[in-house]
Amino acid sequence: MKILLLACYELGHQPLSLAWPLAFLQRAGYSATALDLSVQPLTDEQVAWADFVGIAAPMHTALRLGTLAARRIRALNPRAYICFYGLYAHLNAQLLFDRRLADSVLAGESEEELVKLVRALAAQGLSGVAAPSTPQLTRLSFPTPFRAQLPALKKYAHYLNGHGAQLAGYVEASRGCLHTCQHCPITPVYGGRFFIVPAETVLADIEQQVNAGARHITFGDPDFLNGPKHALGLARELRRRWPGLTFDFTTKVEHILQHQNLFAEFARLGCTFVVSAIESVSDEVLAQLRKGHTAAQIDEALRILDEAGIALQPTLVAFTPWTRLEDYVAQIEWIADRGLIAHIPPVQLSIRLLLPPGSPLAASPQPWLGPLDAENFTYRWIHPDARMEVLCQHVTALVAEAERSGEAPEQTFLAIRRLAYAALGHQPPILKPRAGLRPPPPRLTENWFCCAEPTAGQFGRLTLQL
Repeated sequence: MKILLLACYELGHQPLSLAWPLAFLQRAGYSATALDLSVQPLTDEQVAWADFVGIAAPMHTALRLGTLAARRIRALNPRAYICFYGLYAHLNAQLLFDRRLADSVLAGESEEELVKLVRALAAQGLSGVAAPSTPQLTRLSFPTPFRAQLPALKKYAHYLNGHGAQLAGYVEASRGCLHTCQHCPITPVYGGRFFIVPAETVLADIEQQVNAGARHITFGDPDFLNGPKHALGLARELRRRWPGLTFDFTTKVEHILQHQNLFAEFARLGCTFVVSAIESVSDEVLAQLRKGHTAAQIDEALRILDEAGIALQPTLVAFTPWTRLEDYVAQIEWIADRGLIAHIPPVQLSIRLLLPPGSPLAASPQPWLGPLDAENFTYRWIHPDARMEVLCQHVTALVAEAERSGEAPEQTFLAIRRLAYAALGHQPPILKPRAGLRPPPPRLTENWFCCAEPTAGQFGRLTLQL
């Protein structure tokens, strides 16, 4: 059985969506070839060689790129069996089947099911084998991710801390999530469940990346503090074994408040920034998304992180059906007033709510909800206020041009601010200097976004390998 695994995009990280399946297959006695199409080309020879092709789709961007690869595989090697796996594969399974792009779809804790599928195909041939259609939510026995076959870390996002660019690694200490935010792709798959990855497995994965040159580690769990004892234990051991190693993680605002006593220690252990999906400073929007926090609590979380000396990197869903024009302007002013312009890449101010099939937000008719755009794997929606639709178009175009030209993010922010006030029919007030300006935050060279469509520039860059 000639097995080809493809990753397409994982926010600029060396893909775990390859490293873990490779390890499970290797443990079962199978070898596989793996390619990350965000940095490696897919050749005709590789396509023709494969009997089984697994395509990882943990993100919307990865799914769209994966379907381009699948079409090419179908054209060049129609006998190949194609399995999509990951969150967005499950959400869009019917569309993948209807277009004959997938023979099976896996999601959840699916690596063992992938091995079973390969075993069945090897025994029975490349037809007539079906995989489970429901997400797998059984606890797995995790091997150490196998990274030896993957491109070098220098090919991926680097860590910037004011002292040059450093190689960055990526691990996951848990999978799934306790929470059920309505716009999150994890919710329809995991339904509020999460699974701990044993500490020894996580530490072994960190070690191999440190040995490969990593000086910073991203804990890419949907929420690192779903298991706070597990998270703190890992951070302590990371510091003990690699004293100079820094790290970042993602967590919810409510967890920052709930576990505020941990952050001073996280800072001492090497945490330099935290990503948190604040999404909006409108309580109405936050309630619709069931985020579990309020606008006032975002400020409290910011205070906690400031006191600990950890930078906050907020992520946003700037355009939703419930976001009023006044809310958008208020969010712009909130960012400026709190000195967070450098903490929030301008692309975050262009992000529009993504509604894939299976999203709870698209489960019932709404006056703003449009038809399913099957080609792009999302329901379209139209804002009740036409001014917001125009503003979204203008901000998206402005951000795309700023990315092409290399404009300074601060200048792009000011331009977006002018657009927002113009939509209100006002001139923007003069920005007052803020006392105690925050220094530029440490960050990765790839912007964090998930529940959003890629910009045209991003998508174009990523399709070059196809």
